[in-house]
Amino acid sequence: MMRYCLIISTLLTTMSLKKCNKIDDSLTLTIPKKGFEVVQQVPATKKGRDQNTLYLPARTLQKEEFNSPELTILIDSMYSVMLKNAGVGIAANQLGKRLQIFIIEAKADNPRYKVLGAVQKQLFINPIITKISSEKMNFWHGCLSAKNEKRGNVATYKWIEYQCQNEKGEIQSGRLDGFAAVIFQHEFRHLMYGTYLDIAKEYIAKAELDKKIESGELPFFDKAPDTLPLLINGYKIGETLDEFHSK
Repeated sequence: MMRYCLIISTLLTTMSLKKCNKIDDSLTLTIPKKGFEVVQQVPATKKGRDQNTLYLPARTLQKEEFNSPELTILIDSMYSVMLKNAGVGIAANQLGKRLQIFIIEAKADNPRYKVLGAVQKQLFINPIITKISSEKMNFWHGCLSAKNEKRGNVATYKWIEYQCQNEKGEIQSGRLDGFAAVIFQHEFRHLMYGTYLDIAKEYIAKAELDKKIESGELPFFDKAPDTLPLLINGYKIGETLDEFHSK
């Protein structure tokens, strides 16, 4: 009897260790065999939010992961999904990868935002916002991770300065203004956690919004009032995303 109990105990311990040592695929650079699908937001009132990559901390990339074939393939795959869905930005956790990576780009002929002009393709790894404008801009956000959801009105800084790393791991810094700054902050919000739906207080269906903007009834890209919710609210300028998540 004791021998039987010992065998059962050993099996349970082994199973427990295997479970504990199981690698979380969302934290790796590997591409799923079935390819990427855009992760959709989960309202705070519904189950599954605590397992959704949009609401879990995204980790920093480490030195040995830069300049690797795996990283190149991941970045190319992210970009491909963004273009396929006519997006102007995409973060890794929108594709189920809890990694501090995002891409922005708005082509001149983008049907949604061409009025705001083109934004050069840029990659940001382990990004930090180092400086911000005092002025904020009003913008109605949509998102690839908020399919069929209403647009939400939030404020973003008119310009930001940043520091990040490129695909080779080299430190990059720069400044983004206008629409480029909006897209950056939208994707940065994803890496903080969540979407504009968690921040905005006013929502309008896209068709209705387009009519009201065209008629001038609603502002599109004007100076934001202080009462408008800030998209990256809670982030302290200069801190890493690791520091943000540890608070």
